[in-house]
Amino acid sequence: MPVPSLLAVAARGRHRLGVALLGLSMAGLSMAGLSVTGNANAQNTDSRTSVIAAPVATAQWRDPLEALGTLRADESVTLSATVTETIADISFTDSQRVAEGDLLIRLDDSAEQAELRAAQALRQERKNAVRRAQQLLERNVGIRADVEDAKARLAQVNAQIDAIQARLADHRLRAPFAGTVGQRDVSVGALVTPGTELITLDKIDSMKLDFTVPATFLDALKPGMALRATTPSYPDQVFRGEVTSIGTRIDPVSRSVSVRAQLPNPERLLRPGMLMVVTLERRLRETLVVPESVLVPSGERQYVMRIARDADNQIQRRQVEIGARRAGEVEILSGLNAGDWVVTHGTTKVRDGEHVDILALDDGSREISEILKDARDGDARDGEGN
Repeated sequence: MPVPSLLAVAARGRHRLGVALLGLSMAGLSMAGLSVTGNANAQNTDSRTSVIAAPVATAQWRDPLEALGTLRADESVTLSATVTETIADISFTDSQRVAEGDLLIRLDDSAEQAELRAAQALRQERKNAVRRAQQLLERNVGIRADVEDAKARLAQVNAQIDAIQARLADHRLRAPFAGTVGQRDVSVGALVTPGTELITLDKIDSMKLDFTVPATFLDALKPGMALRATTPSYPDQVFRGEVTSIGTRIDPVSRSVSVRAQLPNPERLLRPGMLMVVTLERRLRETLVVPESVLVPSGERQYVMRIARDADNQIQRRQVEIGARRAGEVEILSGLNAGDWVVTHGTTKVRDGEHVDILALDDGSREISEILKDARDGDARDGEGN
């Protein structure tokens, strides 16, 4: 038997080694392929998109009608002098609240006071004359004509006293109603004449709000309608009131009707002359309301991503009919029911038929940034626990 050469033996050894290495390589690739396929299948099975959902709720809805209005005091008056005299006393300070009947300004009335004292003394004298004449008549030593003349003279002096007291009243300026006085522009000793404006008085615990509305909305206006009003002076506050009266005439130029409302002002923040932005709340109704962020527009149609909780949180793309809108919310006329859940954040990441995880429920009481932060903090705590 021929002995193989050393070169042949080496060649056969290299061949066996190559086959062995090739077998190991194929086995490794096969295992690696199985591992990749397994991980991919596991990933497809366990991975879901996390979304934020919101419930479809029933709420009160009103169609807003905006207008510009001007505030007026509920009662307002400017007190003026009716006589020519000097100011003797001032009984108020700037912006002081006063009660009805409080004395505000007294003019010098020394001459009238002297006349009053003289007239009162004369009245006492004539009262005595009437009494004496009556006694003489009762003793049959007097005549009835003397009694009647004495009573007439007494009545005359009483009329004089009434006239003097009326002039004295003109020297005293009193508050005709409870309110707040304005700033004082006069001083003691100043000479005033009839018509001189001395002090303003406003009742501002409640304010009148006058504004105009296009006549096309006349059928929707009625006393008792609720309204909201804001002013740049207090940008973070909303003042609420109601319509009290509607004008009886339409302006022929602007084709609008005047409306007056009443605004409570217990803190007296509002002032006469303020410009107010008025929002009338008309057509009060109960309707379905969702956040505006749930809408997925497609052409002229609107869709939402409904979450079917009874089908393992499966996404259902629903067409909806929307009604009116307001800040951050929209009215749903059809396509959803009260109690449904819809996706508010993550609508662009999900598709019809997919299953999702609900990260949080947005009920409108918190900001989205706060909801996301709470969710991240919860995930971090879960990770630490594992």
